[in-house]
Amino acid sequence: MKKLVIAKRASQFFFLCLFVYILWSTTYPLKGLLPADTFFKINPLILFITSLSERKLLTGVYFASGMLYLSLILGRFFCGWVCPLGAIIDLCGAIRKKGGLSEYLDGFKPHYIKYFILAIISIFALIGIQAAWIFDPMVIMARFVSLNLIPSITYLMNSFFIVIIKYFNIGGPIYDFYRSLKGSILGINIYYFSNSFVIFVFFLFICATTFFAARFWCRSACPLGALYALISKKALLTRVVKECEACGKCISCCRMGAIKDGKNYDKSECILCMDCVYDCPEHATQFMFRKHIAPSEHDKKEGISRRSFLMILGSFFFMAGFGKFRWVHKKNCVIRPPASLKEDDFLNRCIRCGNCMKVCITNGLQPAALEAGPRGIWTPRLIPEIGYCEYNCTLCGEVCPTAAIKKLSLNEKRKVKLGTAEIDKSICIAWKDNKECIVCEEHCPIPEKAIKLIGEIADNKRIYKPVVNEYLCTGCGICQNKCPVRPARAIKVNPEIADRL
Repeated sequence: MKKLVIAKRASQFFFLCLFVYILWSTTYPLKGLLPADTFFKINPLILFITSLSERKLLTGVYFASGMLYLSLILGRFFCGWVCPLGAIIDLCGAIRKKGGLSEYLDGFKPHYIKYFILAIISIFALIGIQAAWIFDPMVIMARFVSLNLIPSITYLMNSFFIVIIKYFNIGGPIYDFYRSLKGSILGINIYYFSNSFVIFVFFLFICATTFFAARFWCRSACPLGALYALISKKALLTRVVKECEACGKCISCCRMGAIKDGKNYDKSECILCMDCVYDCPEHATQFMFRKHIAPSEHDKKEGISRRSFLMILGSFFFMAGFGKFRWVHKKNCVIRPPASLKEDDFLNRCIRCGNCMKVCITNGLQPAALEAGPRGIWTPRLIPEIGYCEYNCTLCGEVCPTAAIKKLSLNEKRKVKLGTAEIDKSICIAWKDNKECIVCEEHCPIPEKAIKLIGEIADNKRIYKPVVNEYLCTGCGICQNKCPVRPARAIKVNPEIADRL
């Protein structure tokens, strides 16, 4: 039996399920066994790059450093045994036909690309721009799970039970079972997320690359894999081959292209999949710990050295300067979640993981397209027409893995200003038509009422018309959400005056 391969697959399955469970169980009220940012705290790429771009050490850096220390011992084990996106890519690779473009990759060394991607991300961080979110595998996976997978499965399962119960008139135990699911995995509201199709296509493209060559994304484009590869060059766990007959089976089975000839391999590219151990007809391959091993000829020629990587990075350092580049934002153009950092810091700190959008109980937080500029793509913005900021909710700050949204107590959050509501008297029912409409005032959650009514005599009768107290208004958007005027709302939140920490 392929015990090591089975153990590796079991590990991948476990961590993939744990990853999905953590995101799925993070809802209102918080009841998950593990915090939503668990996997992000052990992600050295996100934490180091974000810390560098912000010039501030983030919480969790020590856990991420621990993963790098483990890589010094075990090698690039995270990619093969833990990474949830790697598990999905392996699953897609299992249905791929042998061959693909692998045979054409011998002359082309795609594994160099990921080092240049890591260098570029690091250079951007030096000038104060955090771009790790674009290529980080756990962010990509979290965004897909939160904004595509969970809403789709929840919608399909709800629709299935509704059809069975309502249209086929089947109740009893099935209805009881459905109600039990509504209290657990189906307890999440059915969500709509703008730009979710683009997010899905991006994820699908990454998975589709495995049909060209096994683990093509991991070996060529993943910057987190590049970071682990740099550390794993000196790992204590190594591949040892005895009495090799040069049959070439280990070369053809290696999904990372790490083996070029029977005895020599590129340790930085090996993800410990263990296929070569069992595909060797002579059973001459094994992995063991050794303290002193001379580097093979292949190690000397292949891959990229840490010195080379640092030279690539250092060549741009003085161009980047030691200071942090600051963008000038004239005004806030979108409504951000409560207690968000100032726009420039927020764009650097936010990794677009989708946690805050997934837990928003009104579905008001949506991924931005270009509303906040190119740097704001897929960052969270509040769209009151879809959902408002719930007065008694602090979830977005609690699940943010990088503190781009500050964690506040409920009393603190209730005082945070997202913007100020403004009434367009030219279309407001009460102001334009002199008709009774107090919807916005009724729904205002502020105890002192940030929207008050003033009485005016019109058509020989007293009409009460709404006015906004800008000092009390927190810009939660519920008035805009409930306003009956269509298509444009008669009251809208202006985000220009907001509390950005």
